Amino acid sequence: MSLWEEHDLSRKVLDVLRAVPTNTASHHFGRPYISSYQLAIGLQQLFPETVSTIGKPVGGARVGQHNSLAQYLAGELSRQIRRQGTQHPVEGAFMGNQDIEELRYRDADGEPITSSLTDSGFDLSLFRLRAQ
Repeated sequence: MSLWEEHDLSRKVLDVLRAVPTNTASHHFGRPYISSYQLAIGLQQLFPETVSTIGKPVGGARVGQHNSLAQYLAGELSRQIRRQGTQHPVEGAFMGNQDIEELRYRDADGEPITSSLTDSGFDLSLFRLRAQ
């Protein structure tokens, strides 16, 4: 059984994405995207025991680990979306990182996390619930 299946991450990721506040529900752009960092932080907030058991840091510059929770979630969702296409309930996109000096987040404990992707040559993965 994979880590994804073992922790029922399909359901939990959807729960996090459903909980994303939207002030633009009637706007033609649809629901907002969130970054893989925000997704990992959302899991940390809603399912702290799962994140603790998985044992990966949320991510960020200077965590000293190349396999963060944000990176794992983005990679797995990307693979699933590639396989299932529009049948997958999540859609992905990229935000380019040119001209971005720093992206900072707050984890579930309020601690700052700085994106390690800024000026890395890699674009930032974004995800949202697919429009029905």
